[in-house]
Amino acid sequence: MPHKLILASGSPRRRQLLSDAGYLFEVVRPSELAECGVCSGESPPEFVARLAYQKAADVSTRVGPAIIIACDTICECQGQILGKPLNIDHARRMLAMLSGRRHRVFSGLCVWRVPEGEPTVRVAETTLRMDPLTAEQIDRFLATGQWEGKAGGFGYQDDLDWVHVEHGSETNVVGLPMELVAEMLRDAGVTAR
Repeated sequence: MPHKLILASGSPRRRQLLSDAGYLFEVVRPSELAECGVCSGESPPEFVARLAYQKAADVSTRVGPAIIIACDTICECQGQILGKPLNIDHARRMLAMLSGRRHRVFSGLCVWRVPEGEPTVRVAETTLRMDPLTAEQIDRFLATGQWEGKAGGFGYQDDLDWVHVEHGSETNVVGLPMELVAEMLRDAGVTAR
């Protein structure tokens, strides 16, 4: 029986990226995980690698033979891990920190052929630069609601003219590093249609 491809994610952006790349897959949402990189003492790459693995492991217990792909993405600025904002004030603080600075986006990616394979976990890194923003610009952006559910409080896919990729994958910033996805899935015997 062939293995089906399972995306272990509730993210509509990840679903769209994988679908646009021509992959046939099903979605199985992982359980909510406690996400505290600061508490764990892990580096940003270690943190996202662990969370991607945990998502894949969680879903692996609920599917039959499958190739699972799981991902977790965070933003890091000045050594501080920035996940999804808890509320608008948290988003405001994140954007104020990122304003005028370089920062990095890390995505941990886990591909696991279940039940017979071992999980493979890799990390993609993208360096970005954000233009300096005034308090008024930040407030105008926050009023759009586009900050919700996005690591660092912004979405590169929203065509923001004040965020620039300097090095690395643009799709990584959206939430799924498609170049690394294609390589890892190819190694697992999965190709796009």
